[in-house]
Amino acid sequence: MFTSILPLLAFAAAAVAQPNPGRVTGDISVHDPTICKDDSGTYFIYATGTGIPIHTSPDRINWTLIGSVWPDGAPSETNQFTGTTNGDLWAPDCTYRDGQFYLYYAASTFGSQNSGIFFATSPTGLPGSWTDYGLVTSTETGDSYNAIDPNLLIDGSSWVLSLGSFWTGIKEMMLSSSTGKPSSSDVISLAQRTANNGAIEASVIWKQGSFYYLFSSWDNCCEGLNSTYNIRVGRSSSAAGPFVDQSGIALTDGGGTLVLGTHGSIVGPGGQDLMADVDGTVMVYHYYTATTSLLGINLLDFSSGWPVVV
Repeated sequence: MFTSILPLLAFAAAAVAQPNPGRVTGDISVHDPTICKDDSGTYFIYATGTGIPIHTSPDRINWTLIGSVWPDGAPSETNQFTGTTNGDLWAPDCTYRDGQFYLYYAASTFGSQNSGIFFATSPTGLPGSWTDYGLVTSTETGDSYNAIDPNLLIDGSSWVLSLGSFWTGIKEMMLSSSTGKPSSSDVISLAQRTANNGAIEASVIWKQGSFYYLFSSWDNCCEGLNSTYNIRVGRSSSAAGPFVDQSGIALTDGGGTLVLGTHGSIVGPGGQDLMADVDGTVMVYHYYTATTSLLGINLLDFSSGWPVVV
């Protein structure tokens, strides 16, 4: 009798560690989602795509595609990085604070270091309401990192931008809260891998209690059911690091505790973002089918000191 229970306990533990996404309906085809909620309670998701697609929801369940940030074409300054005028822009990061939407986003092409990060604001978050403030930072071939996948942490009066993909990994720079642009030329290294050609990107720095948590996506995106993306984390007592994983391995030495990986029909979860909501800390991400990528939403439980997907 005792031995017959053990497989059930193991199965239950695995189910807790790798739950399926919560229920979402409607227009849920997204890639690299970021989530905001305005004062009226409307949820916004911005994602990779032409002009930066915008989805909204009244309840975090039913989503509607309402247009794009740049319905009349992306800012022309992005063209030098995308090589087109159609505005295929990547991995936006949204923050809503004091009645204002702040959006960082990237312009690049696959596998290139010719990359730029841009900054825009809006009072409503709606299509066509955005003011672009231009280039924040950029990289070119031969630089030590790649300027894509921005994420803003507002920590008191400090604005902290994390960024980076492959090459020497995840970086951090300080921004001016008055301009949204770098306040110094200093760039700090937060995480790096050598495995799988250094496949780490999509950073998020999240403050929970007395710790700062650095989330990232490892391995390979964008290959449908062959995608191997997975979400990892480390923590630190400072937004500048050093970050270590649950085993004490530094993230700059390839450390990273698994948060969410492929399980069942949920293939390659990654491109994540976090937001505080009334029911807890929300994590949004995408995962893959044979033909598209879909929105996943779960809560995170930090009660153990480490994030657990529920």
